[in-house]
Amino acid sequence: MGLLDFSKSNCKNCYKCVRSCPVKAIRIKNEQAIIVEERCIACGKCLIVCPQEARNVKIDLQQVKAAINLNKRVIASIAPSFVGAFNMESEGQMVAGLKKLGFQIVEETAIGAKVVADLYKDYIEKGEYENVITTCCPSANYLIEHYYPSLIKHMVPIVSPMIAHGQLLKEIHGTDSYIVFIGPCVAKKFESLSYQHKGIIDAVLTFEELHQWFNEEKIELSKLIPEDFNKKSYVRGRGFPTGGGVIKSFLQNKKESPYDIILADGVESCIEVFEGMESGILKGACIEVNICRGSCIGGPAMPQKEKYYYNSRKRVKEYVRLNEDEVGELLQIPPKISFSKLFFHKKITKRVASEKELEKILKEIGKHEKSDELNCGGCGYNTCREKAKAVYEEMAEVGMCLPYMRSKAEGMTNVIFENSPNIIMVLDNELRIKELNPAAEDIFQVKASEVKDQPISMITEVENFYKVRETKEGLTRQKLIHNDKILEQDLLYLEKQNVILSIMKDITYEEKNKKELIRVKEKTINAAQKVIEKQMRVAQEIASLLGETTAETKIILTRLKEIAREEDGDTE
Repeated sequence: MGLLDFSKSNCKNCYKCVRSCPVKAIRIKNEQAIIVEERCIACGKCLIVCPQEARNVKIDLQQVKAAINLNKRVIASIAPSFVGAFNMESEGQMVAGLKKLGFQIVEETAIGAKVVADLYKDYIEKGEYENVITTCCPSANYLIEHYYPSLIKHMVPIVSPMIAHGQLLKEIHGTDSYIVFIGPCVAKKFESLSYQHKGIIDAVLTFEELHQWFNEEKIELSKLIPEDFNKKSYVRGRGFPTGGGVIKSFLQNKKESPYDIILADGVESCIEVFEGMESGILKGACIEVNICRGSCIGGPAMPQKEKYYYNSRKRVKEYVRLNEDEVGELLQIPPKISFSKLFFHKKITKRVASEKELEKILKEIGKHEKSDELNCGGCGYNTCREKAKAVYEEMAEVGMCLPYMRSKAEGMTNVIFENSPNIIMVLDNELRIKELNPAAEDIFQVKASEVKDQPISMITEVENFYKVRETKEGLTRQKLIHNDKILEQDLLYLEKQNVILSIMKDITYEEKNKKELIRVKEKTINAAQKVIEKQMRVAQEIASLLGETTAETKIILTRLKEIAREEDGDTE
């Protein structure tokens, strides 16, 4: 459905979401958390705990605003827990605030809860059941369908208050009316899209989203003149958000009930109860299941939930108690409306690893012996073996084992530190030696254990260190002489760690080679100069000789020419 996920840019591999997920529906792939919808029960726990606010939830706010702007008949069905989620003096101020936003009709979802309570009462009275599980909490329903499908037969086949109220509103105000459910539950977004209830709830807003909308419009509920709900609801429906409120609505006299009444409050309690029922230990029980601690009041989308939880619970209980004498309008339920609901077997099929395959994965994360299995939970899984199973199922990655990765990183760091030919030193802000590698020990002829926490002036010059400490800027390629060694030093100021890192390189050999190279170059130049000078002398000598022979040749040729002419004259 793509309703819940995590932002890629913000996910920081803390694995807090994995730890908090009761069904381990979060896959880590390429160091990114991804919600696997087939496994998810939409409890929203991962969204609450995410320290990076990386949560990504589908928001219907723009659609609701568009419906209002199109002058549609927009109707709000608001969960009774709203009194614990907003700062106001009267519940009527919420009605006024919603109408100020553009809602034409505002009713409490408690009207639908009253319908559900009556149907539950009839269901209990008409039959004898081994166990009865309430089905108002969609997350609890998903938990059973996906992980405990054998318990579906115990689930009350009746819709939730949200769906029941939506059905009534569509029947009364027309199918073209735009129904918006507002509550503290993320799972309602999933429930509204179910094919069984398609078109009943047009949009779902959480209390957080509504709070944001009020802020955008600069609406302060506490300053508004209260208005009445368009239709009053019964107190029996208003009590649903409190723990035990569902059972209380249809079993007023618990002492006369043939069932053992159990309140499973929170996902851990729900899982414990379901496992007890699957094993056959728990029988003859009527169980109210709520995935959130404190029922809907502890919903993941309650604004500032953790800070004001107990205060919210107190306010909701007072709201229910103070209105106990109120009688809602008599509901005429159209006979053509069906409030029944079907639940389906959606058992998650997992790949099962053999013992050999698990051992191979465990060895990949450094767990060669049983004693290596720390079971620290840092990866999000309770034990190393659970983590190995998740890796096999492609739900986790080997690199999620924090102790192993730390050990690996430290091991690699130590290898580099211990074996580097460079001289590495770490100093604190007082220029005291904190770390010294073997290369440094060799060059300075000291032992790291002997000079630790001693001033750097004990072994080398300090001028550059003082300069870096004062300016907080690094220095590079600084040359210094230690004994007969020539060293090149780079100094880095690590502000976050508040230390100075010194890396030196012994360049004695290079410097000597450099001098030798200069000497060789000079010698070569001198030799070349001599050759050139010699060549110049030879050239000059050759030129001189050529000049002399040329002159002689010219004289001879001239003489020959004259002789030739004389002979020609004689002939004539």
